[in-house]
Amino acid sequence: MALSELWAVEMLLAAFAGGAFGAAIGALPSFTLAGLLVVVGELYKLVVRTTGADAVPVDITGTIGFGVVLGPHVAFGGGAAALAYATKQGYLDGDFEYHPAKDVARGLGSKPDVLAVGGVFGVVGYWIATVSSSVSVPVDPVALGVVGSAVAHRLAFGYSLVGAAPSEWFDMRPDERGRDTEDSGGAVTDGGTPAVEPWLPYQYRWSDVAMLGAVVGVLGGYVAYLTASPFLAFGISVVALVFVNAGVANVPVTHHMSLPASTAALALVDAPAAQLTPAVVAGSVPLGLALLVGAAFGVLGSLLGEVVQRIFYAHAETHFDPPAASIVLTSLVVALLALLGVVESPVWVPLP
Repeated sequence: MALSELWAVEMLLAAFAGGAFGAAIGALPSFTLAGLLVVVGELYKLVVRTTGADAVPVDITGTIGFGVVLGPHVAFGGGAAALAYATKQGYLDGDFEYHPAKDVARGLGSKPDVLAVGGVFGVVGYWIATVSSSVSVPVDPVALGVVGSAVAHRLAFGYSLVGAAPSEWFDMRPDERGRDTEDSGGAVTDGGTPAVEPWLPYQYRWSDVAMLGAVVGVLGGYVAYLTASPFLAFGISVVALVFVNAGVANVPVTHHMSLPASTAALALVDAPAAQLTPAVVAGSVPLGLALLVGAAFGVLGSLLGEVVQRIFYAHAETHFDPPAASIVLTSLVVALLALLGVVESPVWVPLP
């Protein structure tokens, strides 16, 4: 995107509507829809490219899945900000175990002021991603928009940025001790909320997270190798979040593992992203190498997500997305490796 689009009225209106829509249906449901559109868009792109066409007529992934309609920087970020606002206003009810501003699976309905906040932060996310992309900051602009929007809503509505002293950031023991009791899902504060709120109570022990990252990384590398798509495995991971929305127990969140795995596997190919096809990938990179690199980046993404959740989520009062922050960091690693000549291409990550 060009900086000239930063103040384009049409794009601002669309971003506002995207953020308001994310608030209405909920941050996590909107992200699940984005994943579905990414899967559709990548399969469509694969079919078009394998027929020999020079260009894809409509970039469904970029314009809708990652655009102002359902892009996480717009819809998810707007939904999370509206949730933080609605909590401050005392609009929320229910029996959510954590601070209510973390309940990103819930929709917020049609209250005009809540939708307006979602819309404003949809614009904020759009601005961050547009500026980042336009000046070629070497990270995922969409993920950076999600992170920047979360920081902005915490500051705007008076929430703590991290919620704890540095000495407490990595201490999950209050939760671990509490889960051994019958009367609590974790040690609680005087306000009735857990003293520590792991982003996913079933997915935060280092060994568990690393193992999951390795498994998902292998699959991400494999899907990328077969399809030449850096985003298809990511989309599959996001679509799986429909089960999280439905309340199915212990479903892991893995898109911050599958995306860097697929990207790093394709970064081994000496070809521009627009020219990647399954035949080009298969002719350039051994499958075993793609799987090993995918596993390594899957583990890296999983561990960085865990670091972020312990610092910015577990002790705070609103949602700060660990996968988005992890993707910012892993995309930076891919870009740096490309600049150093360790890999052939940054694939979709901007380079300065």
